[in-house]
Amino acid sequence: MYTIFNFLGIDSVLLPSILIPIIFGILLFLPESERRKNLTEAEKRNFYSIVTGFGLIGSGMLVLEAVFTDGEMVTLFTLHPMLPIILRADAFGKLFALLVTIIWICGGFFAFSYMKREKHVKRYFAFYLILYGVLLGLGFSGNLITMYAFYELMTLCSFPLVIHNQSKEAIMAAMKYLLYSFFGAYMVLFGIYFMVKYANTLSFTPGGTLSSLAQENKPLLLVVVFFMLMGFGVKAGMFPLHGWLPTAHPAAPAPASAVLSAIIVKSGIFAMIRTVYYIIGPDFIRNTWVQTVWLTLSLITVFLGSMLAYGEKVLKKRLAYSTVSQVSYVIFGLALLNPIGMAGSLLHITAHALIKCTLFLVAGAIIYKTGCTKVDELRGIGKRMPVTMWCYTIASLGLIGIPPTGGFISKWYLAGGALNSKIKVFSIAGPIVLLVSALLTAGYLLPVSIHGFLPGEDFDGSSLKKCEPDKYMLIPIIILTTLSVLIGLFPNPLIQYFTGFIIRLM
Repeated sequence: MYTIFNFLGIDSVLLPSILIPIIFGILLFLPESERRKNLTEAEKRNFYSIVTGFGLIGSGMLVLEAVFTDGEMVTLFTLHPMLPIILRADAFGKLFALLVTIIWICGGFFAFSYMKREKHVKRYFAFYLILYGVLLGLGFSGNLITMYAFYELMTLCSFPLVIHNQSKEAIMAAMKYLLYSFFGAYMVLFGIYFMVKYANTLSFTPGGTLSSLAQENKPLLLVVVFFMLMGFGVKAGMFPLHGWLPTAHPAAPAPASAVLSAIIVKSGIFAMIRTVYYIIGPDFIRNTWVQTVWLTLSLITVFLGSMLAYGEKVLKKRLAYSTVSQVSYVIFGLALLNPIGMAGSLLHITAHALIKCTLFLVAGAIIYKTGCTKVDELRGIGKRMPVTMWCYTIASLGLIGIPPTGGFISKWYLAGGALNSKIKVFSIAGPIVLLVSALLTAGYLLPVSIHGFLPGEDFDGSSLKKCEPDKYMLIPIIILTTLSVLIGLFPNPLIQYFTGFIIRLM
């Protein structure tokens, strides 16, 4: 497929990787031919799955090529002499694009089976593909304007996944998601207006691009930076703008919930990193009230999300509240503004994406095979779905931070970053809150496994039959679980990769 784009004069792999899934998604929206109209519903679903599979694999191969290509950049067009739309594959963008690809392929193949019982399958896969392309555009953005354009497209393209089943709950959740997202977008846009004036360039440059004029107007710029952090914090589910997340994620179909929780919330984190470390510069906000408030809000969100998850009875909603908490682990590490905390954040972005996608897919498999949605209904589920529940248990241990999973390594670095920061209060409060949250995480995840495998002597499971999901649902779960363990057993390649560009950011 890249050969075709090359023939058209496109000599960069970045644009084709973005366009391929978008084109395949648009193809699904085209009017059906007479031949396709005569197909049965099952045959139509298979056709949609095949088209989706080609779009995912085709683009995924190009993303892999981009990951192993150095310094690729392309200017698409110019909105204004100061506002070019640029794609560039730097180290951080490659990480995000690769993570998106892994999650999207696993979630897509899971959906091939899961969506058999859902309506509007064509629409789902069409927006699923288009959203994948948009997220790759976000990852490969070369400047602030390009990132903002793809960031807003991401909101519009993910909205149909939330509202998919068109129930009253889904409609209300989707509208809430849209309103929160637009509110955050306006806060970010407010900041971009100032960046145009006070930054030497809007192109992402390690260490920041603010001009000397910014230092002369630092009090004003600190307010602007805070607005931008709060705006991007909406997608990341940061308190007090987290309310959309536990409503929207459970309302979506399970494979959509998985990618929303694994990737869409990380887009807010991605944008925070680009803004603070590539435009503003960490030195500009270090030891200011912005850093203090940022750290405070992150720890409040960590604790609040864990407490809400602990008391929640609906499994998918419990996992959604868990996302609120776990993503703020990442925010806390970023707000420390030191290399160790930054490494912990990047490790947790990777580990959490794999783990949380696993947990939501497991929840989807349980709902698909048993119809159970509440935690209290899952007694003995380990007897019926042993492989699925072992994957759930291993992923849960990772989210708690038990070795040898990736979650342990990331939390070790986050705690180390806090202790080494020597920031009053937060150097001690940070590890304490993270530890308390880890205990709460064990409290709301492990009982599902305990009662699932050890339902008690009074439980009569003799009439229950095993009901593992089919290979399209089970293999992605196993792959993601395995990856979450591998990055814990062999973290050094990732750590070395992160260290290579973290040093330049500080």
